[in-house]
This record gives sequence, structure tokens and C-alpha cells, in this order.
Amino acid sequence: MQKLKKIISNYMKVISLIIVVFIIIIVTVFNVINAKRLANEKAYEMFSRIENVLDGNKKDLKDVQQEYRDTCLNNARSIAYIIQYHPSVLDSVEEQKKIASFIEVDEIHIFDKTGTIINGTHPEYYHLTFDSGEQIAFFKPLLQNKNLELCQDVTPNTAENKLMQYSALWSENKKFIVQVGMEPINVMKATEKNELSYIFSLLRINAGASFYAIDKDSHKIVGATSTKYIGKDVKKLGMNLHDIKTKGQGFHAVIDGIKSYCVFTEIDNNYVCRVISDKELYQRIPENIMTLAVCLLIISIILVKSVTWYMNKYVVTGIYDINENLREISKGNLNVNIHVDNSVEFLELSQHINDMKDSILSNTKKMSYVLSKTNMSMGIYEYNPHMKKVFTSDSLASIFSLDSQQLESITSNQIYFKKFIDNLRIHKVNDEKNIYEINNHKYIKIEEIEENHDVFGVVIDMSQEIIKRRKIEVERDFDKLTNIYNRRGFENQLQKILEEKDIGYCALIIIDADDLKLINDQFGHEKGDLYLTQIAEMLSSFPSIKHIVGRMGGDEFVLFLHHYQSEKELLDMIKDLEYIQNHSFAVLDEQLSVPLLFSFGYCFYDKTIPYQDQLKIADDKMYKNKHQRKSMER
Repeated sequence: MQKLKKIISNYMKVISLIIVVFIIIIVTVFNVINAKRLANEKAYEMFSRIENVLDGNKKDLKDVQQEYRDTCLNNARSIAYIIQYHPSVLDSVEEQKKIASFIEVDEIHIFDKTGTIINGTHPEYYHLTFDSGEQIAFFKPLLQNKNLELCQDVTPNTAENKLMQYSALWSENKKFIVQVGMEPINVMKATEKNELSYIFSLLRINAGASFYAIDKDSHKIVGATSTKYIGKDVKKLGMNLHDIKTKGQGFHAVIDGIKSYCVFTEIDNNYVCRVISDKELYQRIPENIMTLAVCLLIISIILVKSVTWYMNKYVVTGIYDINENLREISKGNLNVNIHVDNSVEFLELSQHINDMKDSILSNTKKMSYVLSKTNMSMGIYEYNPHMKKVFTSDSLASIFSLDSQQLESITSNQIYFKKFIDNLRIHKVNDEKNIYEINNHKYIKIEEIEENHDVFGVVIDMSQEIIKRRKIEVERDFDKLTNIYNRRGFENQLQKILEEKDIGYCALIIIDADDLKLINDQFGHEKGDLYLTQIAEMLSSFPSIKHIVGRMGGDEFVLFLHHYQSEKELLDMIKDLEYIQNHSFAVLDEQLSVPLLFSFGYCFYDKTIPYQDQLKIADDKMYKNKHQRKSMER
């Protein structure tokens, strides 16, 4: 039989290794999924910008000025993106001028959060601020609203009185402002350059990504970041037309001999594709995983060493001390506590227990009597004025969650023991007689009788019974399918909120799942249940932290928003729900994703109106909303 120290050490090593491997696997999967998600988002962002440019080039000359304003802003966004993800370009004015030349702007100015130029292609403008002139002051509102994107009409610049048109906006991370300036001649040049290959070159921010445009009828490549492919059939590049038509969400393919990740969309009569190599897509994952693995291994080693050291100090050493005390018990000293378990050290305890049986015969009758009355974990104690120490059963330490030294300390003098019991009684459990909570989620019952100043007490561990009872209460109030409140649980929680003195502005919202019958009929009731579960998850993760959500039954849910400062703030949250209503998807399995549709109606809570009446108001609005949505679909 192994020693306890060795058992604990081996166990900790195995568990730590399992946890490290599990975390690494989970993080790796998450990183791969996230890399694809980001690639999809970036692709569709680029597609959107390509469409914007193409739409702009279709306008007549009367729209050139507006087109130029859009180009200025797009250029500012591109430069902000480059600088945000490649901040090293700020170290070189020449590099910035190259970027300006590449994107076809004449000036780039970088402002800090105070509105002061701190970098750019023209060092002579450094330290100018939004207060340095009427022209530059046009952009001052950016300091108040970081979501603004401003483009100025053609006007003389502050420093040189040269005709320029400037645009400015915040970087995505809101850490700096990018302002670009262009001379009017560049406007006309930009409108003439409407070839897809040229547009791709404008938008090719990531050097590892390539763009291709494929004619839907001829299957020829009509635009590409590399001109050598223009005019060739798409098969020459390694693409499969079937994949293009069916896997627009993103798929892997071997493009030009390189394993790549492709995302397609349709623009006019072309398939437009963004291709990024797998190496570029996953370039940071190995480094991240390696760093994580090293950190986890270091933490695991420290944890194993620490736990082993503490167990040796506070458990193993304590066992040897207990064995010494057991020798005293075998001699007739009954005031020493006993702990028994499975190990070499505890085997010695068992041997000493056998030696002390004859010494505790006077107390075994009482203990046997009490223990025979119940199957619960229990212990006893006894003391009288003639005893300095308190006699206890060996099970009392575990019930009180104490180690042997702590129990010996409080039982060495009955004054200490009385004080300990009195402190326990402070934490009485409501609506329970003589039941007290110690530590977290451990409950004990203390019954005590006194006869001729002789005190005899029984301590029973009621934890399982109390926890089981509370678990039943939880199961009673929660919906098994969605794991949110059922009708009873929701109304109980709502009642608690309404009993508060000030609950601010509130709203009662009824939500009803759309197309549930269609989901059940097409994909089965299991997918229908998953559809309802994801609606519940969406409502539970609603951006407001001041809400409760419940399932009223079937496909009907209820959401209560509370403690808002104003009706406007409450309406903003409801608008967020309107956005979610039209932009959510339910993932029914790895290959099946459907729109997550629901209708809702709301009622501002009024304490003067009965709750059921307010439910009826919200429900009526919900059915109106459902009818409107169905009408729009038709």
C-alpha cells in the first residue's frame, strides 16, 4: 500500500496532465474556428467595399464629387486599418508616403485623442490641432463622437492655402484619428479606374490574401490581384465551380498549388473570391498554443508541488501526531479524537482503535443507541462541570469540517467548546429548527439536552437532505428543456423584484418563436427543441444585465426588463431586441443553419394595472408583430 504523500502526488500529476491536454485541445479548436470566422468577416467586409466602389463607378459625372468623398473615407479606413495592425509604419515617414502613394492620397495625418497631429507624411504639420484654423476645425466633432466619419469639401488647407479635400475618422480600436488629404485631380483619376483588378489592388491590405473575379457565364477570370491569371479558366487556378456555387460561407481548396481558404460572393455577373493561404490563416495558432502549453505546464508543476507540500505539512504530519495520541487512548485517555481512512498511516490508526476498544466501553452504549436511531452522518459530545475537556465521537471533526488539531483545541476546555457552538448558532437556517450552516452548503443539526448540569449533544449532518430539498425546488422552478425559469419560477422571481421599493422603468415582453412547426415538420422535433433552446440562450444572453427570462410553455417566452433610468434607455434595449430579431441564426447541426425567427410585443410595466392584463397587452402586440412579419414575407 502506497503512502498518502505518494498517492496525492501521483493523482495530482495525472489530473494536471489531463487538464492541460484538454485545455490545449479546446483552445486549438477555438482558434481554428475563430480564424475562419475572422477570415469570413474580413472577406465580406472586402466584398462590401468592392460593391461600394463598383456602385460608385456606375454613377454619372454629376456624382463624382460624392464618389470622391466616399473614396476619401475608404482611403482613411484603409490607412487606419494598416496603421492599427501594422503600427511599425509610423516609425518611417517614407513608409507612410509609400502607403499614401499606393492608396493615392497626397497627405496622411495621424491625430492623437486630444486632436493633435503626432505623425504623418508631412512632418511640418506636426503639432497642429483642431483649433489651429478654420479648415482643420471642421473635424473637431470627432473628439466628441468617435463613430463620426467626416469628409470635407474642397478647401484651402491651413498651412499652405492649397486646395485639398480632407477626410478623417477614428481607427477601429479608437486609439487615433486618421486624416487623409487629396488634390482634386486625383478624384478624376480614381473614377477612371474601375477595373476589378485595380479595385482589388486598392483593397489588398493583407499581403497573404488574393482576390479573384470570375465571370459567371464564361467561367473566365476577369480580375485578379495577380494579372497573370486574367483571361484564364477558373479550373487553371484550381477552383471548383461547384464549390463556388455551394460553399460561399468558406471552404478549403488548393489554389495555384497552395492550400488556401476561400470565401465567395456574387457581385453583378461575377463571382468574387477572397483567397488566403492556410499558412497565413493559421500562422499565429502554433505560437499561441505553444505559449499556452508552456504556461499551463509551469502552472501545473507549481500546483502539484504546492498541493503536495501542503498535504504533507497539514495532513501527513497531522496523521503522525494522531497516531501518537492514539497510544494515549489505548492507555485510557478518551479525550483524543480519532480519524480513519485508507492509507499506510491510517492503517496504523485502525490498529490503535482496536487497542482502545476496552477503554471506551462506558461510552459505546450511548453512541450505539444514538447511531442506531438514524442512518445519517452524526456525532455526539458530552461534558459536565467536573470535566475540563469535552468528550466527542470521532465523526464530529468531519461533520464540523475541522482537522484533528482544531477539534482538539476547541474540546480541550469546555468554555472554548461552548463558544464554538454559540458561534455556529448565529448562522441559523431560516425556517429550519436547530439547523445551522457551516462553510458553504454544509448544514448541521444540533440537539442538546441538559440534566443535572450534564450536557449531552447530538450533531447530525443534514447537508444531503437540505441540498436535495433545494434541488427539488430548483427543478420545480426551471424549464428542463431550455434551463431557464418556467412560468412558476419566472413569476416567483418577478414578484421578488416588484416587492422592491424602486424598480425604475420596466417592460414586460412576450416572445413567440416563428416557424417552429415548419422546423418540426422539415427537420424533426429534436431540431425544433434545439431551435427553442437557442431562442432561450439568445434571450438569456440579452445585452441587458437587468432582466429575467422565462418560458411560459410551448414556443412562448417572457422577458422582463427592470431598473432602467429612463423610458428612452428602455426603448433602446427593445430596439436591440428588434435588431436581434432580424439578424440571428440557429445552428441546428454542423451543416444546418436557419434564421432564428421570433415575434414579440411589449408593455411598459405599470403597477396600477394587474399583471395578467399587462401580459394580455404585450401578447396582443406580439400577435400584431407576427402578423406584420408574415405579411412582409408574403
